[in-house]
Amino acid sequence: MPPATLAIDFGTSNSAAAMLRDGAPCRLPIERAAETLPTAVFFPADRGPMRIGAAAAEALTAGEEGRYMRALKSVLGTPLFHEPRLIGGQRRTLAAVVTAFLAEVRLRAEGVAGQPFRRALSGRPVHFHADPARDAQAEADLRACYLAAGFETVDFLFEPEAAAQASHGLGPSGEVGLIVDIGGGTSDFSLFCTEGGRVRILVSHGIRLGGTDFDQAVSLTHAMPCLGHGGMLRREFGPGLLPMPNDLFVDLATWAKIPFLYTRETRTAVADMLKRADDPRLLRRLAVVLEHELGHDLAFAVERGKIEANMGRPGAMIRMGRIERGLYADITADSLAAALARHREALAAAMAETCRMAGISPDAVGTVILVGGSSLMALVESEARALCPGARLCKAEAFTAVVDGLALATAA
Repeated sequence: MPPATLAIDFGTSNSAAAMLRDGAPCRLPIERAAETLPTAVFFPADRGPMRIGAAAAEALTAGEEGRYMRALKSVLGTPLFHEPRLIGGQRRTLAAVVTAFLAEVRLRAEGVAGQPFRRALSGRPVHFHADPARDAQAEADLRACYLAAGFETVDFLFEPEAAAQASHGLGPSGEVGLIVDIGGGTSDFSLFCTEGGRVRILVSHGIRLGGTDFDQAVSLTHAMPCLGHGGMLRREFGPGLLPMPNDLFVDLATWAKIPFLYTRETRTAVADMLKRADDPRLLRRLAVVLEHELGHDLAFAVERGKIEANMGRPGAMIRMGRIERGLYADITADSLAAALARHREALAAAMAETCRMAGISPDAVGTVILVGGSSLMALVESEARALCPGARLCKAEAFTAVVDGLALATAA
């Protein structure tokens, strides 16, 4: 009997592992009996052992000294992935960090399953990047990490195609279905048809847009203005004002870039801007974020505020009390929609393009299946219903449909 293959959904925000057992997907509880774990790591400043998943977030919220990192998948295929950085008291590359994360997932999965795994089937977005060369580099980077993590072979399957494998029973035979998989860093789409109990993929499409981009947009429109974004600086020479530089705020609103802002150079630059700020009160808050390394606390606050507004909760807000006592920014369903308007248009265009690529009218789609944590955003459902008004809308297992499909695909 050939050795079992471990199915791994290595996501931007969350990850999961599963195997095929008696012909059915079996999710492996690799996070305190949970079926998914946050794709996050924490390196203690005292060079203690790396923590992953919920333990990493707990170390951050407890105020432990160290380096918290999230959204590592988003830097695959970029030079940043191979640049050595001082992390947890040692110089490491992000490639080494991802390798360590995958090695820990493998070890936990082996402990639960009671057997070794030397083969992996990993999900991947349809496009890591729009540029083909960078896209190929991203898969090569991830493949190298799997091999360094102890796997002897690794194969890849598009994530929406894996979700289609897990979701084929949701519609009648011969019906066309559309998978809408909105993850943390990418949005992927597959049109499929179920024939004779098997899934036939008609076409797959993807764009580099996901939940972390939603968070960035919300942060820039709601939270960053409280830290000076959009403000003015007095000129060093002569009268008049200049716009506040934008790059620093964009990086602070980007999950993957937050850890690299805590440098002497960045703090010095903010101190210089503070001297020339038209409203120094706001920039002092930015200085506090950098001095006390509160970037991830702010990002989590933005994420929670986004979720509250998406659910329509009255009094939703982004709570920033760790930066300044009583500091918050209101966020409503309307202000959330305004912040995400550009992304809504991109999602709508990508879904329509998927149908065009297959030569299928959106009216012919019988089922739309939403997959991925960010598919729970109201704008995703709204655009799916607008494009395919006659389709049934199914909210599959948002966080596990991909790993279930990967496990089923290991039988091939």
